[in-house]
Amino acid sequence: MQDSIFTKIVKGEIPCHKVYEDDKTLAFLDIHPKQPGHTLVITKKQIEFLWDLEDEDYQALMAAVKRVALRIREVLGRKYVGEQVIGEEVPHVHVHVFPFDTIEQFRAPADPNAEPDHAALAEMAKKLAF
Repeated sequence: MQDSIFTKIVKGEIPCHKVYEDDKTLAFLDIHPKQPGHTLVITKKQIEFLWDLEDEDYQALMAAVKRVALRIREVLGRKYVGEQVIGEEVPHVHVHVFPFDTIEQFRAPADPNAEPDHAALAEMAKKLAF
């Protein structure tokens, strides 16, 4: 299998705005956020589908998702933090974690054609970093 963009991020071949990392997972800001603070939590091992993860890797991923969600809620002072597993854009398990205030914000798609604001992303990464 060819390396996904996320595997290239894990290997350090592509930069990211890192928020959290442990031995099995990595969390970094989405460059096309639904809301400021929108974070992707990935497994370091490239597996395409969530349900194909070994139990230990699945549990590590979900523990990291919870840590990131609680951090977003704490730092950004938002009541709601959403979680979505979509999976068709990149063949590498990833969970979207993002703050929202309304169901419209939760359901709103990100704009993949928008130019990433790396200065704003870097500032947000500093706030959310563990």
